[in-house]
Order: sequence, then structure tokens, then C-alpha cells
Amino acid sequence: MREYLLTLLITAAVTYLLTGPVRKFAIVAGAMPEIRARDVHREPTPRLGGIAMFFGLCAGLLVADHLQNLNEVFAKSNEPRALLSGAALIWLIGVLDDKFEIDALIKLGGQMIAAGVMVVQGLTILWLPVPGVGLVAVTQWQGTLLTVALVVITINAVNFVDGLDGLAAGMVCIATAAFFMYAYRIWYGYGIEAAAPATLFAAILMGMCLGFLPHNMHPARIFMGDSGSMLIGLVLAGSAISVTGQIDPDRLNLFSGSERSTVHQMVPAYIPLLLPLSIIAIPAADLVLAIVRRTWRGQSPFAADRGHLHHRLLEIGHSHSRAVLIMYFWSALIGFGVLAYSVNSASMWIVLGVVFLSAVGLVMLLLPRFTPHAPRWAQHFVPPRYRRYPEPSEDGVNDGDEQGEGAAATLAEATTGPAAVAGAPGVNGATAIGARTRSAKNRKVRI
Repeated sequence: MREYLLTLLITAAVTYLLTGPVRKFAIVAGAMPEIRARDVHREPTPRLGGIAMFFGLCAGLLVADHLQNLNEVFAKSNEPRALLSGAALIWLIGVLDDKFEIDALIKLGGQMIAAGVMVVQGLTILWLPVPGVGLVAVTQWQGTLLTVALVVITINAVNFVDGLDGLAAGMVCIATAAFFMYAYRIWYGYGIEAAAPATLFAAILMGMCLGFLPHNMHPARIFMGDSGSMLIGLVLAGSAISVTGQIDPDRLNLFSGSERSTVHQMVPAYIPLLLPLSIIAIPAADLVLAIVRRTWRGQSPFAADRGHLHHRLLEIGHSHSRAVLIMYFWSALIGFGVLAYSVNSASMWIVLGVVFLSAVGLVMLLLPRFTPHAPRWAQHFVPPRYRRYPEPSEDGVNDGDEQGEGAAATLAEATTGPAAVAGAPGVNGATAIGARTRSAKNRKVRI
């Protein structure tokens, strides 16, 4: 565990230290596009944050190769080299897209080629644990198709969810933490060496996200761009592929005792099939909804819009930070809920806890519909929106909530134009983004 933590910390440190210089390079290189209609940020922000994340990945693999215990992963398996080859290819495509805006079909082809490179070097699905059937061996072509499909879906799911400051990096980091705990338990607890590469990939991926998050939290100083979102999506998929189908039920001593106990003990063999899906559950749901929505409108599935889940959270009244935290909450609930179930599937407390936390999450989603006022003695300790304002004065001027709302509307109109007034068409919830009076080209970005 110490070597995994050391690898994680070095990866995070390299990513964090390189992000600042990469930001300056992105500004000089012109990788700072104008604000588009679907964007929620107000100022042009440089991309290419994936450059720092890629070098963090390289540093993590290099350090792990020189550690006593983790060196066995490189000696006994070719999966680290396969992951690095695919990551380098997808990162290069992302860098070109951040700078030159390449076509979506070209990116899709590059994603499939990157997945194929990993398959050729041995990072592929060999068999699938199917509940009620057991291990089902797949042919080479079936394994290749499943691997490519999982890689492409995961990359695009993470890419689609990268719409708010710190959202993609934080969600992937939380989900990967759950996956790391599961893979480490399989590797250390059951002594299955086939889970060691997945554990290493998860530790490095957490370091990449943690090192980049301080620069990417709201208000973000740099975006990871497609060079970062596609990279972490590929590493996440590589971790899932590395452990999926690599568990031998005989090594887990599953077939002992009664039939009921055997069913419960078989859960760890099925979790590799479920946990990767739970990791990308929210991004994958957003991906499916986006494809259905755009196809229904007669648009291309790759046409960008403002209908993603994080956009909807902003539209119902959540602030930028709260929308990100809600997405974090649901990612942690799904990932760690599946992890807890894999540890003790017979515990009713786990099910009740997940149900209770789901109810808490639903209340958080509906929170903007209710605006409770704090007592007068506590109004100095809560945000202004929850304070109780004085009653209308004797001259007939309303000094209450309507005055506060009118002042906020006036400020919004003066800042972003008439379209930013609350309730106006095209307003994106608490962000109040409307028509802009100044061209993005005339704005200066501080280096």
C-alpha cells in the first residue's frame, strides 16, 4: 500500500506542478477558444490541461517501475505498456483537437485505433463472469469488440460530462477511489496477481485527477480539454478491462458451503462486470440521453448542446459549485454503494444506507424549489438568499424579498444584458448567462 500511495502522490505532484506552465503555454499557443453558446464560463479559458495529466501518467508509471513490489507488474504483464501506448495516441488526438477543433468522426476513429493498440499488446477482455452461468470464454474477435466498445463508451462518457469546472476530474477521481479499493482487495486479500495492474492504473488515475483539480475548481484557471478528458476516460476503461474477466472463482474458494452462501460468495466474481459500469453510470446516462435527445431533434449525435445533466442542474436553480457537488455525491453513492455490496452482499444495513442516501440526494436536487428563511438572530450566519428582509416601509416602497430580487435582476441586466434577468428565455439558472456585449477577442487573460 505504501508503494501505491507513493506512486499516487508523485503522479499528483507532477501533474500539479506542470499545470501552471502548461496554462501559460496554452495561452501563448492560442489554445483558448472563444466562449460558445453552450459554455457556462464567462471568460476565455485556456485548454490543454491534458498535457500535464499525461506527463503525470508517465511519471507514475516510471516511479512504479522502479519500486520493489510494483516492478513485478511490469515484469509479469505487458498491460502497463499497452495502456501507455493507447494513452499516448489518444492524448495526441486530444491535443490536436484542443488546438485545431478536428472533426468528431476523426476523433471517434482515433479512439477506436487507441483501443485496438491496447488490444494488440494484450490489454483485452479474455472472459466474462456471467451470473447463473459462470465464466464464459470469449473468442479473440469478441474480446476485441467488447474492449473497443468499452473504451469508446467510457472515453465519450467522460468527455460529455466535462462541462463544469472540476466536474469530470472530481467524478472520475471519486469513482476511481472506489475501484482502487475493490481491485486492491482482490489483489491483496485473495492473492490474485492479475488484479495488480488494475490497482496500479487506478492509483495513477487518482493522482492525475487530484493534481489537476486545484487548478480546475471553480473558477477554473485552465480546462483539461479533450486531451485530458479522453485521456482519463481511456485510463479508466483500461483499469476496468484489466480486472474484468481476470478473476478465477477457484482462487476465491467460492464453491464451499450451502448453495445460498455460494451465491453470496460469488458476488466478487460478478462485481468486475458491475463496478466498471457503476463508475461511469452517471456519465453513461448523460451520454445515452444526449444521443437520444439529439437524434430525436434530427441532429447529429455529436452536435453539442446545453441539455446535459449539469446544464439541467443549473437551469433549475443550483449554483455552479452546488451542481458539481451534487454530481460528486451521486458518483460516490453509486461507486461506493456497489463496493460495499461486494464486500457484504447479505447485509441489509448496506441496502438501507444506500436508500437513505438516495433520498438525501433527491432532496438536494429539489433544494432550489424551496427557499427557507433563517430566523433573524441567524441571518448574519447564512448566505443572503436565506436571510429574512424587513417589511415594506411606510412610504409604500417594498423593502422585502421583491426589492432584493429586483436589485439582483438589475445587477444581472447591467452585467450581462437584458437576457440575463431571472426568468428570461435562455438563462442558465444561477449562472445567468445571456447575451454578451463585449467580444471575447477583446478580453485579456492574465498569465
